Amino acid sequence: MHEPVRHIEWMGDARSGHLRLLDQTRLPGEVAWLACRDVETVRQAIMRLSVRGAPAIGIAAAYGCVLGAQQPDGRRAFAASAERLAASRPTAVNLFRAIDRMKRCAAGVPDDAALPARLLDEAKAIHEEDRAACRAIGEHALLLLRELTGDRLHLLTHCNAGALATGGIGTATAPMYIAAELELPLTVYADETRPLLQGSRLTAWELRQAGIDVSIIADSAAATVMAQKRIAAVITGADRIAANGDVANKIGTYSLAVLARHHGLPFVVAAPTTTIDLTCACGEKIPIEHRAAEEITAGFGRATAPPGAAAFAPAFDVTPAELITAIVTERGVIRPVNPAALAAQFDSC
Repeated sequence: MHEPVRHIEWMGDARSGHLRLLDQTRLPGEVAWLACRDVETVRQAIMRLSVRGAPAIGIAAAYGCVLGAQQPDGRRAFAASAERLAASRPTAVNLFRAIDRMKRCAAGVPDDAALPARLLDEAKAIHEEDRAACRAIGEHALLLLRELTGDRLHLLTHCNAGALATGGIGTATAPMYIAAELELPLTVYADETRPLLQGSRLTAWELRQAGIDVSIIADSAAATVMAQKRIAAVITGADRIAANGDVANKIGTYSLAVLARHHGLPFVVAAPTTTIDLTCACGEKIPIEHRAAEEITAGFGRATAPPGAAAFAPAFDVTPAELITAIVTERGVIRPVNPAALAAQFDSC
C-alpha cells in the first residue's frame, strides 16, 4: 500500500517561508499546488475549498497565522490575520480551535522578533498532533468495525474524511488504510457526495492512490446498496460535534444515518476530539454554512438548471445523536453517544 498523499506543507524557514497546498479543486484531473505567501491566499484557499476538511482547515489556518506574523508589524498583523482567517468558514470548529491556540501561543512570546519561529513551531505541533490522532482513530475504529460487522469490512463513506481532509491518514478513512496495511479483506463504497463530488473526486482518488479498491455510487443509490446487503457499516467524518452528540457533517450525512437505522446497519462517526464542541449544546446551535447557488445550478461551470433558478445550498446537515452507533476519537470509542459519554472522554485525560 502506498502512503497517502501529503497535501499541506510548510516550505522554508519561519521568517521567509510559505505554505504549500495541494489544490483540491483541481483533482482528480490535475495535481496542482498553491504557494500561499500571504494570509489572503490562505483565506481564499479555505473559502473556495482548495483546502477542506475540518482538521486540514485548522492546520492551514495555523500556518496562515505564521504568514501574518512575518509582516513588519508582526504582532498586529498576526492578530488581524487570525481574525480574517476565523471568518473564512463557520461550521468546522477545528478552525477556531487552531486559531485560538495560535493566539495563546503568541501571547506567551514577549519578543516580537521571535514570534514567527514560535508560531511556526506551534503550527507544526498542531499538524503533527493531528497526524498522530488520525492513526489512533484508525486503530480504535478498525477494532470497533470488526466487532460491529463480524469482520465483514464492507464500508460506505460520504464526502471526504480522508488524508486530504486531515494532517494524517484521515478520520473515516483511517481504519481503511490500517485494514489495507494488515491485508484484511476490505470493500469500500464512496458516495459521489453532491454537489461538489468530494467523494468521487477526492475520496476515490486518494484511496486509489493508496492502492485501496473503491466503488463510487450516486448519493441516491445508498438505499439500494444497503438493501442489497452490499455494505455492513457506514462511517463518516464530522465538522463539529455538539455536547449532546449531534454531528454536523457534509450535506447528505443525515440521510445516510436514517437509511442505516432503517436497514439495521451501524452508523459510525470518526473525528478527533478537536471536533467536539462542548460549548455547543446541540445540533440546532451549530452554525451551518450555505454555499453559492451556482454550486448546484452550474456545478464546475456547466449550467444544469434554467437561468435564474433559485437553489437551497446548505453545505452541512446535522445527524441526531440517537442515530449514531458510536463516535470514535483518538482517545477511544464513545458508545452510547450521549452528553455524559462525550464529557467523560475529556474528564479521563
